[in-house]
Amino acid sequence: MKLKSGFRSLAIPAIAIIMAVTSCSKQGNWPQFRGPDGNMTLASANLPEKWDSISGILWTADLDGGGYSSPVVWGNKVFITSAFPVKVNPAPERGPMQGPPPQGGQGPQQGQGPQPGQGMPQPGQGPQAGQPPQPEIPDTSFKKEIYRWEVKCFDLKTGKELWKQVAYSGAPKTGKNPGSTYACETPVTDGKKLYAYFGMHGLFCYDMNGVLLWKKDFGHYYTQRGWGTGSSPVLFKDVLFIQFDNEENSFIVAVNAATGDEKWKVKRDEKTTYSTPYIWKNKIRTELITCGKTARSYDPETGKLLWEMKMGGEQVIPSPTGNEELLFLGNAAGRETKAKLFAVKAGVDDDITNTGVAWVSEESGLGNPSPLLYKGRFYVIGGKGEIAVLDATTGALKYQKRINGISSVWASPWANNDRIYFLDEKGTTRVFKAGDAFEQVAENKLVGKFWSSVAVTGNVYIFKGGEKLYCVGK
Repeated sequence: MKLKSGFRSLAIPAIAIIMAVTSCSKQGNWPQFRGPDGNMTLASANLPEKWDSISGILWTADLDGGGYSSPVVWGNKVFITSAFPVKVNPAPERGPMQGPPPQGGQGPQQGQGPQPGQGMPQPGQGPQAGQPPQPEIPDTSFKKEIYRWEVKCFDLKTGKELWKQVAYSGAPKTGKNPGSTYACETPVTDGKKLYAYFGMHGLFCYDMNGVLLWKKDFGHYYTQRGWGTGSSPVLFKDVLFIQFDNEENSFIVAVNAATGDEKWKVKRDEKTTYSTPYIWKNKIRTELITCGKTARSYDPETGKLLWEMKMGGEQVIPSPTGNEELLFLGNAAGRETKAKLFAVKAGVDDDITNTGVAWVSEESGLGNPSPLLYKGRFYVIGGKGEIAVLDATTGALKYQKRINGISSVWASPWANNDRIYFLDEKGTTRVFKAGDAFEQVAENKLVGKFWSSVAVTGNVYIFKGGEKLYCVGK
């Protein structure tokens, strides 16, 4: 753990740092992927708008292992997950990319895939146009590797590591994309327990001091091209919901958070997905929403299917969001598949593919990052930082903007005080004004590789890079 010097190169007194983060920890927690309500919207006047690797850094903590999961915060504790490679196979040589080269434009670029906390990048390879697809030969070389799946807790005030637990150690049960990690799922906490989920390597429940209370194995199955898993758990009314989609045995399961016992389990006619479920509290009822080639709504209490809607798209990556009136969801585009963004009305039932939809947009360029709903506008950040803003009520496109020089974007954008923020993988956060015209107001750079979405608590941001954890505040 390292404390950093503050603005104007003056050392920040340790007591000032402690007061800042103590104040923030009393104001709010960040218990799961995309925040308390799963929507990345904030309301804090005390969060910084500008920072860099020197100014605004309250502390940093060195990280080992790999993990594209996002941090979560409760009280004065920050939790992360990672997978440490004990013994790995030599990296394979990468031949020339097959098919057409990456293309520009809205939506994900060829070679991109699921965002951090939600899945893995595509290798960008496929059959040449006009050729029949070749039979897939699963890679099983991962069985010769050894990893440690770890859960770590840091002090929010100082960045000191408080405890570390090894959830599982041994050979991976499934493979992953070479560009990804075995810790893509974001943990979740209710302030009494921490639930660390590592896909097909299990679900582990700890108390807040790191004592293992229970664990659960859902089995292991082949995923799309052996890329692995990425959908994060959601906690609602003391029940954990896990979307367990793969190529062989897909289902959604509700787990008693206190005991680990299954409350209900429903089979799904889906292949591999990376999108995280969403609890939609609308004006009619509360629904558990899952994306897929077919979007589905379930009763969180019983698992009863309420409605379904065929969505199309290429990769099931972005997570839904909504308000009391409408639910917004869609899948990422592909090389030959355009993304569609749907707005579903509250209170619909059964098959709503041709009914129950308020509007559909093919102009959003929905990509890998989950979209953002803020003050009547819907913000979509493409895989290369393309911006589209739509009217949330009508779906009308307000503007599109491409910013040159942006690296790939995996993390979810967020909103605070009429500003929209998005982070690219090279650590640059761009800030622009909310509304119907584009105006960039800041560009903030950190050092590292950033695929994880930010966590926010009161007055500070927690950024998780590939090698460091950053606490950023005023």
